[in-house]
Amino acid sequence: MGGGGQQTEPVSGKGTGFFTWEEVQKHSNRNDQWLVVKRKVYNVTNWAKRHPGGFRVISHYAGEDATEVFAAFHPDQDFVQKFLKPLHIGELAATEPSQDREKNDSIIKDFDSLRVQTEKEGLFKAKPLFFLLHLGHIILLEALAWLSVCYWGTSWTMTFLCATLLATAQAQAGWLQHDFGHLSVFRKSKWNHLVHKFVIGHLKGASANWWNHRHFQHHAKPNIFRKDPDINVMDVFVLGNTQPVEYGIKKIKKMPYNRQHEYFFLLGPPLLIPVFYNFNIFYTMITRRDWVDLSWAMTYYFRYYFCFVPLYGFWGSFALQLFARFLESHWFVWVTQMNHLPMEMEHEKRQDWMTTQLVSTCNVEQSFFNDWFSGHLNFQIEHHLFPRMPRHNYHLVAPQVRALCEKHGIPYEMKSLWRGMVDVVRSLKKSGDLWLDAYLHK
Repeated sequence: MGGGGQQTEPVSGKGTGFFTWEEVQKHSNRNDQWLVVKRKVYNVTNWAKRHPGGFRVISHYAGEDATEVFAAFHPDQDFVQKFLKPLHIGELAATEPSQDREKNDSIIKDFDSLRVQTEKEGLFKAKPLFFLLHLGHIILLEALAWLSVCYWGTSWTMTFLCATLLATAQAQAGWLQHDFGHLSVFRKSKWNHLVHKFVIGHLKGASANWWNHRHFQHHAKPNIFRKDPDINVMDVFVLGNTQPVEYGIKKIKKMPYNRQHEYFFLLGPPLLIPVFYNFNIFYTMITRRDWVDLSWAMTYYFRYYFCFVPLYGFWGSFALQLFARFLESHWFVWVTQMNHLPMEMEHEKRQDWMTTQLVSTCNVEQSFFNDWFSGHLNFQIEHHLFPRMPRHNYHLVAPQVRALCEKHGIPYEMKSLWRGMVDVVRSLKKSGDLWLDAYLHK
């Protein structure tokens, strides 16, 4: 099988095969999936659905070298090897390079050295007190929201203040659950898992499993069509430079895309969380029978309505919650999209890890407000390069990342908060104009 004259027929789980990259790349469909980690070849076809990070994220690397993403996502690689060992079917032939396709060997080696160095410096170690204090300020915000109307009445002014405090608590809880979803804050993973369920379930009314399976795909293949769910906009928008032209040539006009930078303000920030995410979360939990996450999410609604129905009645409480979600949705959309939407969006190119993350992310300038407002996702580059690194260490590794980018000629883009938000609209307008030109003239 394959070339090089050194191959033998593989025996599943015995590791007796020797393969070329050409042979590995043939096994990249839903029913036949191989991947390579540190030159060892694994058949993950039957195991993919049991993958804790979701079957899609591992399937996205079928037929590829997954060494870098394996290191990025798994803190205890020796433990994970216990699951990989039965799947081992062989190794790359001695004549084959360690990297597949056109991946840059020099960038891969330099970035791996940086990752090892940062681990030795302790930058992957979280400070539990940092996150517990953050949790405390979220609970305080929620308490202030209830007390403000409980003691000062339900006037329009106090109701608006209450909704703003609730939205702030929800947004900050979103950044906090993001932390617990990515890294181990506590030494025992069961505590980290439990706190993640508490924050996203009890404080936000959402699903940890839904978030994990969706968000890990985003990190594995950011801004890659058909692989990153965050850019699956269901034909409401066209994104980047390639998709608009493809739609224009095919005469696809499900929306007036040349006006998308205008209707974005009506369909994007106002509706993403209150409508799309809420429906999608509950639909996913119910159809997949994820009763544990559903139970956690319901504790949020029981607590919320128990607190506010005596003050507003059921429908008033429902309206207050909807308005708070509306405010939170604006916050969430602008923070998440300013780091990604103006960047490159393309079909699969199978680039090395560092290049993949840098072309799809940008940073926003550091300040106390920007750090708090974005949950430190203003350091989006560092977060994507090191998804297991706690956010309080991003600023420490940033100079080293910038130096490595300069060495290899990779753009490291930094913006002001205002420019980041403006660029969201500019990128939508640019994509809409590309669609219109292709639609009319090609």
